[in-house]
Amino acid sequence: MHTAKLLATTAAVAVTALAATSAMGQTVLRYSHFQAADLSAPKHAAALAFESCVEGKTGGSIDVQVFPASQLGDGAAVMEGLQLGTIEMGVVHDGPISTVYQPFGALAMPYLFDDQAMAWAVMDGPFGQEMAEDMRATTGIRLFGVADNGVRNFTNNVRPVAEPADMNGLRMRVMTAPVWVKLVESLGASATPVPWPELPGALQQGVVDGQENGVTNIVDASLYQNQKYVSLDGHVFSWHAYMMNDAFYTSLAKNEQVAVDQCVEIAKTIHRGMTAAQDANAATILSDLGMEIVPVSPEQKEMFRELAQPAVREFVVGEIGPDWPDKLDAAVAAYRAGFE
Repeated sequence: MHTAKLLATTAAVAVTALAATSAMGQTVLRYSHFQAADLSAPKHAAALAFESCVEGKTGGSIDVQVFPASQLGDGAAVMEGLQLGTIEMGVVHDGPISTVYQPFGALAMPYLFDDQAMAWAVMDGPFGQEMAEDMRATTGIRLFGVADNGVRNFTNNVRPVAEPADMNGLRMRVMTAPVWVKLVESLGASATPVPWPELPGALQQGVVDGQENGVTNIVDASLYQNQKYVSLDGHVFSWHAYMMNDAFYTSLAKNEQVAVDQCVEIAKTIHRGMTAAQDANAATILSDLGMEIVPVSPEQKEMFRELAQPAVREFVVGEIGPDWPDKLDAAVAAYRAGFE
């Protein structure tokens, strides 16, 4: 039975690989992301820029086909597709990545980065480059780089949350990786993992009281329609990773690889800029949509940090060992030292 299943899977991958060449002899590159097919959504604006860039630079030898709004499946399905080669490229958020490549979970340590400049420098520097190579070697997925999934803030429909005591008893949706459960539980709330496509329904039906996301996702999925309060605590700088099946990438001609590399940089820059602008204006954007803004003072933020950061770090070290968390801490310290 196991052998038959393996053969069936192998055959399916082979058929898909053959299907990746169009009738016109073009190489088909299927590109998956979960945001809406709207130019106001950073993921989609970046995806369309990538499509235009790659097709232009390769003279049309690569046919980029963009599939927004989770059309090819949720994050877990896309990660599986990237490993199998049934999906050539995907831009996926932190939670599903950590279930396939556990070291990515180190980036869920809360209250770590001071701002976008620090976060980008760490992820574009030696730390991010080493992680990308390790991910490629261990999973067969090539990590080109990361863009912003936004600075994550807590929202709920029960009461204002300005300090950890306000979290007690709340049922909070988290991403589908255990590290996010630990984060929310360390603050006194209960955590329920819910895949992204199911989140709006879970809030509408009252399955959970709240969730945590950046302003981009709150707006893109209309989460504000079922959430009254947003606490601007900025607990985690969240990521979208630009990834490709490594076997597909290495099968491309050299000029096509160069085009993909260059066009990812363009897409990533667009994505980062749009999301960072929305984060900077979160209070205005969300209040205009009817949400009540709950300010979190530096002293209150420190209360969150003191509870969450040690608990999450202990959990991450227990899952993946101290190596990656230590490297991340060192990269953050090195960045800060450069300004002293």
